[in-house]
Amino acid sequence: MARPRIIIIGGGFGGLACAKALRKVDADLTLVDRRNHHLFQPLLYQVATAALAPSDIAEPLRAILARQKNTDVMMADVERVDLDARQVHTADGRALPYDKLVVAAGARTSWFGNDAWETDAPGLKTLGDALDIRARVLSAFEQAEWAADPVERGRLLTFVVVGGGPTGVEMAGAIQELARHTLRREFRHIDAAATRVILVEAGPRILSTFEADLSDRARAQLESLGVTVWTGRRVQEVGAGRILIDGEELRPGAIIWAAGVQASPLGARLGAPTDRAGRVIVEPDLTLPGHPEVFVIGDLANYAHGLERPLPGVAPVALAQGAYAARCIRADLAGQPRPAFHYVDKGNLATIGYNRAVTEIFGLKLSGYVAWLLWVFVHLLTIVGHRSRMVVFVKWAWAWWTSDRSSRLLWREDEGRPRSPGA
Repeated sequence: MARPRIIIIGGGFGGLACAKALRKVDADLTLVDRRNHHLFQPLLYQVATAALAPSDIAEPLRAILARQKNTDVMMADVERVDLDARQVHTADGRALPYDKLVVAAGARTSWFGNDAWETDAPGLKTLGDALDIRARVLSAFEQAEWAADPVERGRLLTFVVVGGGPTGVEMAGAIQELARHTLRREFRHIDAAATRVILVEAGPRILSTFEADLSDRARAQLESLGVTVWTGRRVQEVGAGRILIDGEELRPGAIIWAAGVQASPLGARLGAPTDRAGRVIVEPDLTLPGHPEVFVIGDLANYAHGLERPLPGVAPVALAQGAYAARCIRADLAGQPRPAFHYVDKGNLATIGYNRAVTEIFGLKLSGYVAWLLWVFVHLLTIVGHRSRMVVFVKWAWAWWTSDRSSRLLWREDEGRPRSPGA
């Protein structure tokens, strides 16, 4: 008999966890991703603020799975899934048959129906996003250095971060640290330490998934670093280098959007019920309603069975769901019943900067230096690849000791390209 065919769409936390857990299964496994690398998204903000290089938080999928003999890797865009024919169709015209399918296509930034805002307020979901933001932030300092008008200089040294979740909090703190501790010694005509970072949150407090007292501690730590925190204020308009917040117009040096998440459009194409964020409402065993052979996991899944609210789209949830989908597939192939899915919430972590963080771990609430050390340990443990762990650890240690950020490079878009005559 032919070996079972298993396809996993997405090489993020959930998809990769599932693939690795199926390494000994007697089946033909194909991991399909539009990129050739696994990305450690929680540290993207550090690429955007010049603390890490792109290769420090990304690992080629083929390298990760090189020793997994039952697994192929395909770099392709998935256009749709034919559930009746059990085929995955890619943008280059391939039709991939499957017996088991795991959809872990992830999520993207949402501007809440105002996609035109992306031009002036980029999100942070890919390496390209991080490099774009890094260029905008560093270019603002370079322009401010030679701005003759003090008002223009102040405008360029103002940065707005929209969204008070972990990404927004971490980004705001990192920009302020970059200005105060790294760049202040390198510019001659501006005081980089006078940089103004504004964190805007529409809700009543930042880090709303944390307990209220930890949210307050995080705000206090941000403000001690020099970040201005605006809560209960909504963005009304973005465009032409400006942002309108509850009637107040700002023209900052850069705007960073960390306020919304939308599931991959592939979820809606599966034909199952979805929530407002486009996440598929899955069965208790994480399968597509009416299709027990199709698992939907990670940021694409809305799982709320027996819970007050759906599980959040964070890495620990995706890792647990990827491992669970693999257990179910192994059980199916062995003719055994599927186990029940149980997720143990180990807590939340968010860093504000070096020596500043807040954490909730198994009910234990920590803030400050001890919380930051715990944040460092957990992230180093989760990064894929021994080389990446070592590089990140060394760079963090060096930055902690010297306040230096080694990835502050800018380049012209036309460098390395053929120049037109007379250019």
